[in-house]
Amino acid sequence: MTQYIVRRILVAIPTLMLISMIIFAVLALAPGDPLAQFALNPAIPMETRQRIRESFGLDKPWYIRYVKWISSMTQGDWGFSFSTKSPVIDIVFQRVPQTLQVVGIAYLIAVIIAIPIGIISAVKQYSFFDQLATLLAFVGGSLPSFFTGLSFMLIFAINLQWFPMVFSSTIELNSAASLWQIIKQMIMPISVLVVQQTASLTRFMRSSMLDNLPLDYVRTARAKGLKDNTVVIRHVVINSIIPVITLIALGIPGIFAGAIITENLFRVNGLGQLLVTSIQNSDTPVVMALAFIFSILVVIFNLIADILYGILDPRVKYS
Repeated sequence: MTQYIVRRILVAIPTLMLISMIIFAVLALAPGDPLAQFALNPAIPMETRQRIRESFGLDKPWYIRYVKWISSMTQGDWGFSFSTKSPVIDIVFQRVPQTLQVVGIAYLIAVIIAIPIGIISAVKQYSFFDQLATLLAFVGGSLPSFFTGLSFMLIFAINLQWFPMVFSSTIELNSAASLWQIIKQMIMPISVLVVQQTASLTRFMRSSMLDNLPLDYVRTARAKGLKDNTVVIRHVVINSIIPVITLIALGIPGIFAGAIITENLFRVNGLGQLLVTSIQNSDTPVVMALAFIFSILVVIFNLIADILYGILDPRVKYS
């Protein structure tokens, strides 16, 4: 196992280097000037604009800027935002709590809901519960997040006025009333994400259970006189949940990158909204940092998923 992890890490390093080079080259060669706002201000002379470009290193070829950028990234210096002139690392870490609050909680709730529903649907195949759960899973997985979000806003925020339409990150937690305000504003964006994640995980868990229920070891366990609940919980669920756990681990990077539409729809001041805003403003340092962070998370959780698969399934051997 240790040798396998070391090999994967050694492979991941050049992979991330190649990904970072592609990200940097695409953003550097993309149309749009990150300092275009200065061109609209006649009060800024051309010499000043040129000095600003030189201070950001924009006067050099992209490959020279890439070497400087990647060397600075490895030392913890992520550069400065073109828009706010603030360190990129500070901007990113300011947004992480909001993303974890909304998207992280939504993903946890989806896992807790989806696994029992998938198990019950498979055990009671073709029952009313199974048909209803399958229908809701198909509907929830088919509806785009912006449609679900707009529907929730129309029903619960505008018509019923139960929840606020816009997420506010300025509420201070200093009383029970402020805690309730925070919870209320999180309900709708969390619900939108829970609908999508629960739908996909439920279908995957149900499918995995149905693959294992007809197998020989299940019939053998029942032939020995074990109760159905014992067979399902101690044998079928344990074997069926292995690929689901792998899927859950692979889906964790989506916590940071997969809720872009929802965060922008409800004005959640998280990483998804930061990415969209930075792209609109041609704020290349922020976009590069976020894209590279997402790539690192994907590589890390792919490794974690492989390790978990080997731990949970003794048939998998790493040589």
